[in-house]
Amino acid sequence: MVAISDSLAWEIVKNNNSFMRKTNGRTPRSGSVRFSVERGNLMSKSTYKYSGLANSKTIDISATADNRAALTLKTKKAVNCGKSGRASIALNKDFRRTEKTIKSQATDNYYRPDLKSAALAKYTAVYRSNRVAKGVKKVAPVKKGRA
Repeated sequence: MVAISDSLAWEIVKNNNSFMRKTNGRTPRSGSVRFSVERGNLMSKSTYKYSGLANSKTIDISATADNRAALTLKTKKAVNCGKSGRASIALNKDFRRTEKTIKSQATDNYYRPDLKSAALAKYTAVYRSNRVAKGVKKVAPVKKGRA
């Protein structure tokens, strides 16, 4: 596969790709919003910063089948190799130690320090959903109308 720059890849895929989800606003003033469901996109936004397709360095945090979390990074040597170009780290310790692992992988080795807060937010959401799935925490009731 031919290696291209990250910015050229973004220019190719930014307006149309199979992972894009476009949501129209309720009013003309609110406009439309573009989301993206690709692997490696922490915030699910269709922007260059969070794109898992266009960036050669991506961070992905996802839930596994056994209600745990996994941190996945693109490897430097095999950026264009699909599944074999990714390194996965199991996040099965307590919350604070896992938070330290995410920080060290994202910022301490200069991988993608700009994604630190997004990665921690995504891990928090995955951690909460896993606690609900395991039965440790109850589902919060949805409030409707005025209290």
